[in-house]
Amino acid sequence: MTHLEEDIAHLTRTVEDLSDVVAKQADEIATLTRRVHMLMQREGQREAAQGGGIVVGDERPPHY
Repeated sequence: MTHLEEDIAHLTRTVEDLSDVVAKQADEIATLTRRVHMLMQREGQREAAQGGGIVVGDERPPHY
């Protein structure tokens, strides 16, 4: 019985550690998503100011 309790304690600790890692990664993903969105807006504004229109992610470059 003691062995099972020790195993459960170790597994509980592992789950908590993994949960912390996942939460940290979720925060990083949210931050990176905001930064990418900001950069896409900035690039779109720059392209519009140059008269090239808004950049669309699936457009082919002009050299194709």
